[in-house]
Amino acid sequence: MRPGLVQALADTAVTAPAAVLDLAALRANAADLAARAGGLPVRVATKSVRCRWVLDTLGAERVMTYSAAESVWLARHGHADVLLAYPTTDTAALARIAADPLVRERVTVMVDHPDHLRLLTAAGAGPRRPVRVCLDLDASLRLGPLHLGVRRSPVHTPAQAAAAARRVLATPGLRLHGVMCYDAQVAGLADSSAAVRAVKTLSTRELGRRRPELVAAVREVADVPLVNVGGTGSLHLYGRSGEVTEVTAGSGLLGPTLFDGYRAFRPRPALFLVSPVVRRPGRRVATVFSTGFTASGPPGRDRLPTPVHPPGLRLTRAEGAGEVQTPVAGAGADALRVGDLVWFRPAKSGEQLERVSTVHVVEDGTVLASVPTYRGEGGCFG
Repeated sequence: MRPGLVQALADTAVTAPAAVLDLAALRANAADLAARAGGLPVRVATKSVRCRWVLDTLGAERVMTYSAAESVWLARHGHADVLLAYPTTDTAALARIAADPLVRERVTVMVDHPDHLRLLTAAGAGPRRPVRVCLDLDASLRLGPLHLGVRRSPVHTPAQAAAAARRVLATPGLRLHGVMCYDAQVAGLADSSAAVRAVKTLSTRELGRRRPELVAAVREVADVPLVNVGGTGSLHLYGRSGEVTEVTAGSGLLGPTLFDGYRAFRPRPALFLVSPVVRRPGRRVATVFSTGFTASGPPGRDRLPTPVHPPGLRLTRAEGAGEVQTPVAGAGADALRVGDLVWFRPAKSGEQLERVSTVHVVEDGTVLASVPTYRGEGGCFG
């Protein structure tokens, strides 16, 4: 933690649990991501942010959304280049996209299956109300029966990509605008072991061969202007990839703990959760209110928030991080009194901001602003 954060919040009346943003760390992380992108534009993944003030402060011209309703909301709040990263069955939101000329021009919808195309046409997309779509290409590594990576698109080979592109073109009212190829097994995995590093190296080489073939197969069908790839942990790999037009990053802006273990970079911790001590059940133990905001993914202790201030605290194995109470143990607990604040770093960033309505922005040792999260604006998109 940078000096001045703790004192800045101590001098401000806050309702805890609360979120605290170190503005200098955020700006430094954004600059690092831009430098690592090697000249490619960086699209900001809103799933890892979930705060419009942060998007506006960063001047995020391109955003990658996680929800169809969120996409409509951001488009209507002035974001002119919105890429919905996940296929959706939200027919009400799709109908709003199809019906609103401004939103149609600003939002690109992800597809990878014929059913997605049928949903769009049923929602109102047509020759007079054309909707832009992006084709999701599978970037996972397949070694015989092994599937290494997340379960996303079924479009894995160049032939499948070309066939999917032809289906889009054959659907009245849909315009194929681009392709996405997200390497989750590279971008989203820390360098935690030799085996993980080997898989990431192997996958990067395999994608280096297959991805240009996938893009070329699609471009033989339609001249798509958008080729989106990468994430915080891999955007540095694509600066010389001629077929790529942009990269994406989100978690690297706020620096949650799951991104501490990468060898190529180390984001600065920019987001913290703070909550007061509400009990002193015994020696070397204090209990704080809430903060049990467990991150998504495979269950494990690495998905829990980490106490970072005062020093000398840890979660207990018996309770971990709880929804309404979280015990912290260790030598640092003895100096805590009821009402004192304990600071945590979250394992992931945006997910945690679903649980609070306000982010306190700290700059130069003072609270510069207290700004709403998506939740604080009533934007809970699930």
